[in-house]
Amino acid sequence: MNEKIVSKKLKDLPPLTEADRERLATLVARPDSAIDLSDMPELTEEDWKTAVRGKHYRPVKAQITAHLDKDVLAWLKADGRGYQTRMNAILRREMLQARSSDQQR
Repeated sequence: MNEKIVSKKLKDLPPLTEADRERLATLVARPDSAIDLSDMPELTEEDWKTAVRGKHYRPVKAQITAHLDKDVLAWLKADGRGYQTRMNAILRREMLQARSSDQQR
């Protein structure tokens, strides 16, 4: 399969035309009651029980310098590329666990 991935940055988008502006103004003026929801299923209580808040949340990354024990760094790098992502995931898991236990007090 020949897939061509196209990505655009906000600064690279062409300016809105007058027709674009008119279409957007029409959409903004449309009341919520005019939106056709017939192809969208109703959410049940069961659906909400399995909902995950912030599933697609991507936090802003900050570049830091950290001093780690050599054996810890070797362990993180042992699985190859992505050791910084793994380190972040480990720290995030610990942070969320600590927050959860703090809230239960």
